[in-house]
Amino acid sequence: MHRFAFLVHPLDLKRDVARKYPFVKFLPSTWVEAMLWRMRPKLLGKIEGVKSKVGSETEGWLIAVPMTAKMMLEHENKALNSLVEACTMAKDLGAEIVGLGAFTAIVGNGGLELQKRSPLPVTTGNSYTTWTALEATKHASELMDIDWQNSVAAVVGATGSIGKACAYFLSHGAKIANEIRFPSVAEVVLVGRSEEKLKSLRDELSVDSSASIKVTTNIADGLRGADIVITVTSAMDAVIEPEHLKSGCVVCDVARPRDVSERVHKERDDVLVIDGGIVEVPGEPKWEFSIGLPDKLTLACVAETMLLALEGRLEPFTLGRDILPERILEIATIAAKHGFRLAGLRSFERQISKEQIRQVRERARQVAPRK
Repeated sequence: MHRFAFLVHPLDLKRDVARKYPFVKFLPSTWVEAMLWRMRPKLLGKIEGVKSKVGSETEGWLIAVPMTAKMMLEHENKALNSLVEACTMAKDLGAEIVGLGAFTAIVGNGGLELQKRSPLPVTTGNSYTTWTALEATKHASELMDIDWQNSVAAVVGATGSIGKACAYFLSHGAKIANEIRFPSVAEVVLVGRSEEKLKSLRDELSVDSSASIKVTTNIADGLRGADIVITVTSAMDAVIEPEHLKSGCVVCDVARPRDVSERVHKERDDVLVIDGGIVEVPGEPKWEFSIGLPDKLTLACVAETMLLALEGRLEPFTLGRDILPERILEIATIAAKHGFRLAGLRSFERQISKEQIRQVRERARQVAPRK
């Protein structure tokens, strides 16, 4: 059996830290941050019971890096040192590969700098995250009666690793074993902060693209006509508000912290927001420490790490700012082999039923399209 470890960190200064230390709910945020500064990586618990449908098994450990996303970005050297220490802890526990969660996958040039110093191979999990985001978006679009091949799709955070990969498949389509899993859409709108990078990406994607490709640095302009939105920025706060979205659209929020404002959940009952990258794990997985999902479910980045352990692929599978399409298709094939699959649809951490989606679809039909 090959074993893994996965690194996490608090996304919310008080809420997430309180999962381990409930008393912090009663402390000022400045005290909680000061406490984190003094902490070292900490073992949160073991993950057992992951069993592939072909019979192989794996187990692993969840390790916390005590820094928020803001702390990591402002003190990248300290963050990198903490990640190296966490990887060393993982090796001492018996892990053979380490997965990187949330902002631990961003610091150090998308894991490349960490890999130089880590005693174990590391992977960001972004290949499988990309695939499951596309799968979930396609499924949700079908349930919302969106004509995929004639739709307009916007990618927010398009110049990032996952955003770029999603834009590639939206504009070029995807096949596995000669089966077309994702036909291309009609138009892709690339949304990001740097016009220069966006134009460079547009030129790159335009080669052999089946879709027209546009760029904008203005989120409101980019989302105004979008039937489908995939958002995956590294922003600290929400970037998508209720007034940005077209009635009847599907929004897949892959980012953590979330890109979609809570106001959208409260004010827009005519759009469908789904969480990206949630998969069902085969076997009877048991988590000593919950990451906020039922035991049978996990994030795709965790699942990629599990898959590599099950497959005996103890290598830095996904690193850096560019994800090869071939890697994404490869991990999707490996996932199908071992019985990992999309875990239905969830919205703001809650499972959503087909009846709830039907209600969103019907409400969208009653609302005039937003100009």
